[in-house]
Amino acid sequence: MSGEEILSTKPYPAHNARYFVRARNAVRIVCGMLIAVAEFTSLQLVNFNTIGMSRIGKKTITIPAGVSVSIQDAVVSVRGPKGEISRRTDPDINVFLEAGRMTVSSRHLGGKSSARSGLWRSLLANMVEGVLSGFEKKLEIEGIGYRASVDGGAIVLQLGFSHPVRYSIPERIAVRVERNVITVAGIDKEQVGTVAAGIRALKKPEPYKGKGIHYQGEVIRRKAGKKAVTSA
Repeated sequence: MSGEEILSTKPYPAHNARYFVRARNAVRIVCGMLIAVAEFTSLQLVNFNTIGMSRIGKKTITIPAGVSVSIQDAVVSVRGPKGEISRRTDPDINVFLEAGRMTVSSRHLGGKSSARSGLWRSLLANMVEGVLSGFEKKLEIEGIGYRASVDGGAIVLQLGFSHPVRYSIPERIAVRVERNVITVAGIDKEQVGTVAAGIRALKKPEPYKGKGIHYQGEVIRRKAGKKAVTSA
């Protein structure tokens, strides 16, 4: 019988990883006797804290030209042509920056720490993309007399109520209106989505004629209206 096992491990704290020696147990005949020997086959560097992480969490983030990243006191700051954004990382997540690449690993093996690695990899990748090219969401207004305009730091909407509706535009968010299309843009993907959802909530599309505010390309499930009954 022969098999392969890990004989020893040694810490490698620079990347929160460990060296381990892999050996193969083999049986050989020496001088007419069966003797078990160990053949050392490899010396590998394995990051044990990536075990159990999602496939997204294991992917590296390439930092493009024109974007700079700094990590200090568990705060990741990303600066690019569109601006700068910072985020404090999860205490159970490690973020490494080396040779123009950013990687994520969990501090603890398995559990919620490994499960959140994919989330944090996506959040950091969105920060890099946001300062480089930005994000935007488009909404469409449907309805007779429905319209919108930007007035200073707010967007003013006429949505069939007895009064116009004002929605304050947060900092680092740009809103523009072209005919019946509202565009929400910014470097923070989460903030862009929150503002777009807030504007849509002012007048959600109704299911009969589709009047209201909806995302561009959104499919609205329609309901059939009641038909008038005609007497014979």
